[in-house]
Amino acid sequence: MDMVLHSLTAHPFFLTGKVFETEKQVFDGRAAADPASSATSLLAVSALLATLEGRPSQDKQHQWNPLWKKPTISAQTRLEDRVRDTHLDKLVTNISKLRLVLGIQSFMSSRKRGTFISLQLMSRWRNILGLNVPIGSFLRKYPHIFEVFPHPVRKNPCCRVTRKMKELILMECDVVRKNELEVVKRVKKLLMMSVNGTLRVHALRMIKRELGLPDDFRDSILGKHSDEFRLVDLEVVELVCENGEFGAVAEVEKWREKEYTEKWLSEFETKFAFPINLPTGFKIEKGFREMLKNWQRLSYTKPYERKEVIGVRNSGSINRYEKRAVAVLHELLSLTVEKMVPVDHLVHFRRDFAIKVNLRELLLKHPGMFYISTKGKTQTVILREVYRKGNLIEPNPVYTARRNMLELVLLRRRKTKQMIDFDELSKGGNNVVCKADEGVKREGDWVIPFLESCEEKRSF
Repeated sequence: MDMVLHSLTAHPFFLTGKVFETEKQVFDGRAAADPASSATSLLAVSALLATLEGRPSQDKQHQWNPLWKKPTISAQTRLEDRVRDTHLDKLVTNISKLRLVLGIQSFMSSRKRGTFISLQLMSRWRNILGLNVPIGSFLRKYPHIFEVFPHPVRKNPCCRVTRKMKELILMECDVVRKNELEVVKRVKKLLMMSVNGTLRVHALRMIKRELGLPDDFRDSILGKHSDEFRLVDLEVVELVCENGEFGAVAEVEKWREKEYTEKWLSEFETKFAFPINLPTGFKIEKGFREMLKNWQRLSYTKPYERKEVIGVRNSGSINRYEKRAVAVLHELLSLTVEKMVPVDHLVHFRRDFAIKVNLRELLLKHPGMFYISTKGKTQTVILREVYRKGNLIEPNPVYTARRNMLELVLLRRRKTKQMIDFDELSKGGNNVVCKADEGVKREGDWVIPFLESCEEKRSF
């Protein structure tokens, strides 16, 4: 207290006598006798010194500032505060591993010098593929997919894709080729959702795997079906005509009809509603149910209802405009194979679908319909209603083929003892039937002596 008093009395303003009365009130002897009053006096002196020196006092620093605003709720804050879905996050992590494996296989198949490639050359792809581990260590994690062996002459480590993985890749290509008509319908629906009936080929190329399109879809799909599609420019595809018999119906309409017939709900409740599956642990705030109920009843321009100009003004309100954008995104995800698309790839459809809002923020506003997973290198949006515990409720043939490849990736180093080296068996000739442990009886062993006797009779 004496130190504070010395600082106060030494101040030039105090010497002028302008603050004598204040000092007399602060350092009154009766107030100093009380400890509480002494503490109050010390705070008063500190505030007085701060005022005299032209700096804000400690009390004023913690006072409410009218210029301070509450932090706004943005897409980043919604993304950080969202409820995590462990099943969907795990699924996206596994799919990213499969895509990395298929990327390595694609690099290997692009080389035409042989069926195998040295690890020294493959190490150059590490930065391109985004690997943070040595290429040899990564390949040895998946013996069911990649076979690492020494070169027969140079003895340096080489790698080739296993026969099982090659068969699964060919099976997927065969399924995609057989579902050509289904793929044509998907592309046609996307063009019908477009405002002008056109789409950029680059946008389709970004999600060709999600739509189940072949790699050469420009020629095998767009060029082959010239009665459905027309290439206006090199990078723009246009819908030739809208066939009335095609009957473009959104996937959500099937759910609405089911809700109307099976649950006996009124048409007013189901005509513009969407399936809502809130995640476990979602905190329902006050007024959320009423707001969701009003949003479900809100009318909007449906995706396949063509209008020349779609905006906030002719939509009626911002809520109707956003609901139309939600319906378009819902239909786009429903047309994909695995019902998921990277968020960055959706940006390429904004202009054609007349979506002029922040896509990430729009998706995060509806956690009961969409889920954004941050696993992997990119953010992936998933249609929540079609998944149950990380599995697609109604799988399609392309999804089943990719699921078989994913299961082979998830095996990692398990069940390696049951693997058969088909290449070594082929070197032994046709007499080798299979590898069998000596002394172990198996079903069908009784026919082997009979076949050997027949072979001996033919030799004579």
